[in-house]
Amino acid sequence: MMNSCYFNSKIGDLVIEDNGVAITKICFAKENREVIKEDVQSPLFKRAVAQLQDYFNGKIFSFDLPLAPKGTDFQKQVWKALSEIPYGKTKSYGDIAKIIKNEKAARAIGMANNKNPIMIIIPCHRVIGSNGSLVGYAGGIDVKRRLLDLESEYAKCKD
Repeated sequence: MMNSCYFNSKIGDLVIEDNGVAITKICFAKENREVIKEDVQSPLFKRAVAQLQDYFNGKIFSFDLPLAPKGTDFQKQVWKALSEIPYGKTKSYGDIAKIIKNEKAARAIGMANNKNPIMIIIPCHRVIGSNGSLVGYAGGIDVKRRLLDLESEYAKCKD
């Protein structure tokens, strides 16, 4: 059974979904066309919302939530690599290809990034073009820039 709740973030309204055990999806509310059932009483939603609030306020730099993203084995391999990109840092698609030991997969990595169901927590916003340009993001390049700027600013305080 899937549960959903809204979270009003600094980048817009997000929908958080879980399967009762783990977070399965975080997306922009406009992407979810289903009726959302408010269930912020769930301990998992409370943890997720609290950690997202702390992330946006620069109080935490990583998440401690059970995740269960749905995808292919390749996508999950890419998402695992994305999760290892340090807060406030970026990697290129080519860097991710090297990490997963599949150097010819940069385009496929881009597609896996595009299919990331758990934005922010699986930080696909930290992946940039090989020339340093901001490319592709579900929320748009402006939102990607805001997330990277937020992390860059708070990372200075962290060190």
